[in-house]
Amino acid sequence: MKDLARQLSDAHAAVFAALGIDTAYSAVTRSNRPDLGEFQSNGALAAARATGRQPREIAEAAAARWSATGIAAPPTIAGPGFLNFTVTADALAARAEAIAADARAGATLVETPRTVIVDYGGPNVAKGMHVGHLRASIIGDSLKRLFRFRGDDVIGDAHFGDWGLQMGLLIVAVADAVGGLDAAGLEPFLAALTLADLEAMYPAAAARAKDDAAFRQRAREATAALQAGTEPHRKIWRALRDVSLATQKRDFAALGVDFDLWLGESDAEPYIREMIADLEQQGLLEDSEGARVVRVAEPGETRRKKLPDGSTIEIETPNPLIVVSSEGSSMYGTTDLATILQRARNNEPDLYLYVVDQRQAEHFEQVFRAAGRAGFAPREALEHIGFGTVNGADGKPFKTRAGGVLKLQDLIGQAEDAARARLRAAELGASFPPQEFEDVAHKVAIASIKFADLVNYRSTSYVFDLDRFTSFEGRSGPYLLYQAVRIKSLLAKAREQHAEPGPVSVEHAAERALVLVLDAFDGTLARAYDKRAPHLLAEHAYALAQQFSAFYENCPVLAERGAARASRLTLAGAVLAQLETSLGLLGIEIPERM
Repeated sequence: MKDLARQLSDAHAAVFAALGIDTAYSAVTRSNRPDLGEFQSNGALAAARATGRQPREIAEAAAARWSATGIAAPPTIAGPGFLNFTVTADALAARAEAIAADARAGATLVETPRTVIVDYGGPNVAKGMHVGHLRASIIGDSLKRLFRFRGDDVIGDAHFGDWGLQMGLLIVAVADAVGGLDAAGLEPFLAALTLADLEAMYPAAAARAKDDAAFRQRAREATAALQAGTEPHRKIWRALRDVSLATQKRDFAALGVDFDLWLGESDAEPYIREMIADLEQQGLLEDSEGARVVRVAEPGETRRKKLPDGSTIEIETPNPLIVVSSEGSSMYGTTDLATILQRARNNEPDLYLYVVDQRQAEHFEQVFRAAGRAGFAPREALEHIGFGTVNGADGKPFKTRAGGVLKLQDLIGQAEDAARARLRAAELGASFPPQEFEDVAHKVAIASIKFADLVNYRSTSYVFDLDRFTSFEGRSGPYLLYQAVRIKSLLAKAREQHAEPGPVSVEHAAERALVLVLDAFDGTLARAYDKRAPHLLAEHAYALAQQFSAFYENCPVLAERGAARASRLTLAGAVLAQLETSLGLLGIEIPERM
């Protein structure tokens, strides 16, 4: 069943057609002035410009024709010709019953499904996951769920960073630790390797490379040797990768994030030689200061760069994409470009979504332009879904009190501690068996983290405030869980009393407001999908929970009898189903009880 805006649009189109006006101007949308009406149409103004008539005249003629329709009363007219609609109680009741009976809670599918790759997560295997990986994982997972729910064939790929200079740095660090790549101690060292070892080795190696030119050069040479298939470089790399991936899979699982493909940059390596040959054959590969690059700037795309002596020069922008470094090794751009070729061959996507920090925008613009020029994928099919940072109270990227980067595992642990404290303070779950209480605490913790992230538009940064995120009041994940569990409890009590849901009757203002929010779900999904913006879905879930709270306060459910109780039970069931669906698309799981 179409949502109310589309039903009104269809009816309005019939009115415009009868008046001889182009139906392209007949769209009806949800009102931004609810004091004037629940829905609105500004089409009379656009139609007036096209026909040379007065907008008020068109609006009055259209309003007069609406007397024969049953979905809404004749619209009122505001200003020069704005039409404002109020839906009939019967139309609201029919829409509520359709949503309640729909396994998709009122959501429709896309007309033309696509194959979509979502690249998210992207941790560096040289170190453990930390708070900096949070947003890519949460936003990407939600987009994957959203696109799949709307009917697309969606493939989520972790795309681990396991093939660049960071691996060369670690290989050299391991060699130094055991006395050389051919040392007898190499095998035992690798067998005993832990993530803690990697987390100690990598920062030290990266810091040393900044000041020690010889060490940095050795790391670059080790990277080239690794990518050329040299042993024992590959053996060391496999050991490093295995240790890191096992831990990262654990952390992703704790966060409730999963992937269809657990591939890394290294998995694109078999395509690199062919890709370079293709670029060469097309004349796209050029020599530049010892490296080989693809120029991606269009003619005239330049910016002024200031030189140390104060003068300025014009340079092309975006910068050329480096495909082969001066040492002969692959760069991030190389593997990203080869990955597009790999995905095009293996998955044939219609759309590629890269959920990566906004600070990587220029890099992806280079890669996407190069892919388009080479014919690996259409430029318009490649999208960078950028996002802001998670900040501390100082407005800078979040750090621990000691100034270090907070590990993801520690972040989840802190959220679980806070959730336990909140549950105990609210006397929730006090009688639960320990295992169930811990399960609820974990779900509250993950809801706190995910909702706090997703309720913000992805390109904005936000301040990490665990005390606020774990509150059972206000705009928070725990508040939504509590509301959902409250509805579950209400429906369970109704079953115990043998009270059954029945036909909907919309009489109270709170009932009317609740159905209008339920009706908004499909349109919200469509906008979130089109804008790649899960925050719209998070906002809908919060609005739905708030409106149910107002409904519950003003419209007794179990205290009623007969048709009123049956109607309100149907509404409660519809709200729960839609809230479960909304939160599920955000990657948030609802406990059975609290």
